Amino acid sequence: MIERFREWYENRHEYARSYKERTGRKVVGFFCTYSPEEIFYAFDVLPVRILGSHEVQDVTEPHLFGMFCPFCRDVLAQGLKGRYEYLDGISIGQSCLHLRQAYTSWDIHRNPGWSHYLPMPSHVQSKRAVSFLVGEYRLLIERLEELTGRRIDDDDLRRGIDIMNRVRRVMKEIYELRKDDNPPITGEEAMYMTCAQFFTDAREFLPVAEEVKRELTTRKLDRDPGKRIMLVGSENDDVEYIRMIETLGERESVGCTVVIEEHCTTTRYFWDEVELGDRDPLTAIAERYVLRTPCPSKDWPVRTRLDRILRFAKDWRADGAIVLQQKFCDPHEADIPFVRKHLQDNGIPTYFLEFDVTVPAGPFAIRTEAFLETLEAEADLF
Repeated sequence: MIERFREWYENRHEYARSYKERTGRKVVGFFCTYSPEEIFYAFDVLPVRILGSHEVQDVTEPHLFGMFCPFCRDVLAQGLKGRYEYLDGISIGQSCLHLRQAYTSWDIHRNPGWSHYLPMPSHVQSKRAVSFLVGEYRLLIERLEELTGRRIDDDDLRRGIDIMNRVRRVMKEIYELRKDDNPPITGEEAMYMTCAQFFTDAREFLPVAEEVKRELTTRKLDRDPGKRIMLVGSENDDVEYIRMIETLGERESVGCTVVIEEHCTTTRYFWDEVELGDRDPLTAIAERYVLRTPCPSKDWPVRTRLDRILRFAKDWRADGAIVLQQKFCDPHEADIPFVRKHLQDNGIPTYFLEFDVTVPAGPFAIRTEAFLETLEAEADLF
């Protein structure tokens, strides 16, 4: 059953086309995890995250400055090449300027007929952030009414909240199993799971994830888990890199297993649920996106993300953390010294790698292996 995640990830476009044909529902692409999927589900619109293809491309230079991050350029390339031609609309919840420019260029040159820019507050710690966002959500709802030709009420919003909360909960339960001495799921498989959720209807993803959770309780992997590694940093769905480092133990003296991550394709995306209670559902959704683990572009003036990262590292007993940055990603570049210091001050060794659209497998394998060997040497010493 766990192979379904990989199939969904690798066949994302075929799934979406088939989904539209068999359901007749709209599909909207979103650029950043600050887009409130709960509201899209309230309209029975499928929200699909737009990720890159990790292929070298030559179509974005006229649209994006060469020193914009490779993820943004890769995302825009997907639009310019028509890979998401089935979309009925595009939307972005404001995160960083690079991704916003990718959205704007897509909006100008490949607009599928509907688009909406959601000005997600950068100062999420402002006492006015939630009320501001509620107002913006009302405008988003008006735009979705235009797209779908239907109106929604609070019960629809509660249904959307329930759909997303249930999916988040089962993924967290699967992540709990990665705390085992020999985790029953590899980091590569976990990455396929979280990314597959971006491309599939949560109501179809949920029963598969629940079945996988049941299977994992008795699953025994015939591999040495090696060092327990945490991944921290920029957007990352580079499963090739994770597969490469998790198979180092088959070729070299020391291997590893990625047991936890903190970036926007995994825990930062799904870890926090909407706390509904008896409150207005739109306010509850807004609070979730204001209070969730922030992107570095929003983690100010008080840094709240560092303690979450450290707690993950401690709870999942990481031997070390590999800190990743998409090349030219300014928010993460400014954040990384603080992340590394916070982890290292608390006994978690770190190692830095800068990612591009494609990963230089050979050099990255050697550098990662060297880091793992230092962890092994420290274990031998102490």
